[in-house]
This record gives sequence, C-alpha cells and structure tokens, in this order.
Amino acid sequence: MLKVEHLTKVYSDGTVALKDVSFKVQDGEFLAIIGLSGSGKSTLLRCINRLIDPTEGHVIWDDVDITAVKGEELRHVRRQIGMIFQQFNLVNRSSVFTNVLSGRLGYANPWLTLIHHFSPADHQRALAALERVGIADKAYNRADQLSGGQQQRVGIARALMQEPRIMLADEPVASLDPVLAHSILRYLELLNKQDGITVLCSLHFLDLVHRYATRVIGLKDGQLVFDGLPSELTAVRFKEVHGEEAEVVTISGEGNKLS
Repeated sequence: MLKVEHLTKVYSDGTVALKDVSFKVQDGEFLAIIGLSGSGKSTLLRCINRLIDPTEGHVIWDDVDITAVKGEELRHVRRQIGMIFQQFNLVNRSSVFTNVLSGRLGYANPWLTLIHHFSPADHQRALAALERVGIADKAYNRADQLSGGQQQRVGIARALMQEPRIMLADEPVASLDPVLAHSILRYLELLNKQDGITVLCSLHFLDLVHRYATRVIGLKDGQLVFDGLPSELTAVRFKEVHGEEAEVVTISGEGNKLS
C-alpha cells in the first residue's frame, strides 16, 4: 500500500503547490489524478518518487517512509517506481534501444554505463520490452525519427526496464491525438491488469478517467477536493474540481489492438 500523509510542497518563490494532501493507494489500483494545470498533479507524482522533496508530510510505501530514505536505500526504492513523462524525456540523438536500456541504470554498474555497457540479459530485456509495446522493429532508429505515440511507447518500455511495482504517468497522453491516447492508456491498463503494477496517472479528459481508472482523486489549488470511484465523478463533480468555467470535453477514438 502507498500512503500519502499530509503532503505539502512550498517552492522557494513561495508558491504552494501542495497543501496537506492525504490519500491511500491499494496495490493494483489504477488511480487517475485530475485537476487543472498548476493544481499540483506533477508535483505530487514527483514527490512520490523523490524527484522533488516535499516541504512537509510523508510518502510511505510498504511501511517504508520514502521521504526519509537516502543514498542506496533511495536508489533501491526509485528503481521500483517507473516514471512516464508528458514530453517523453528521451535522448533524441540516441537510438530507441539505448533509450530503453537507460531504464536499467538503477541496477547496472555506474562505471560501465558511462561507456554504455549493459549485460546480455539487459539487452534481451530491452528487446522484450520493445516487443511488448509493439515497436521492436524501431529498436535501432533514432528516437527523434519516431512519432509522438511511438516515443511514448519507448518511454513505457524504458520504465518497464526497472521492473517497477508502481508506474507514475504524468499526463502521458496530453500531447497525443485521441486514437494514440487510447492506445497508450491501453498499454498502461495491460500492465496494471496483467502484471499487477499499481498505476498513478494524471489525466485531463473525463471519459478517459471513466474508461481506465479504478479510482480518482482531484486536486484544486494544491488541495485534495475529490476522492472516489470514477462512477462518482459526474460532470458536475468534474466542474467542481476544474472550476465552473470548465467544459466537460470528451476524447473519442479507437487505438490499435494490443496483442
């Protein structure tokens, strides 16, 4: 179980990104996080894997206080938490294969990775991850030669290299068209259902939340204002999170079938 307890983040310029946020996530949940830009969604996800240190509060996972660990213990925790980014965060000049291998950095010898040396087992693991997301044929293409949807699949394959138990997805479909959005979320859904990976995913569209999430939390101005089932998130409640001016926009389309 993941427990977020009274989490607060105040940046150096005085911006309060999170204010006393508390919730729990059971193993195997697909948790959607909703809220306007600037509501604290990205900060929350980055506090969970300690890319950002919270000002106050705790993130506890399997009775380990992630906010307190350091050094090798923090490295051990982080390699079990995959991260998928809105803008993909790939090294564009490097091959797809090299980008995916970088997901193994938490396990590999740091000195050997400086010369891009990974074990044969890691090479096999990278090919298997690319096969799983359907782009093994792109392994030796430069990352910037791929479409947006393909680049996001590289991001998922890279995260899989960590053998994660939790996957954090920070608006992973915000820059994709409707068909690709469903395609990417179906991959995350498969990882959630087939591998039992807990998913925390920030989303903007109400119908995507209803389709993929098993539970929803809503943030507004850094505070938790909704925690419930997708069926409880009506258009009215959605507007309460996003503000009265918000339009309930749906995103439709069918993605590629997954094997």
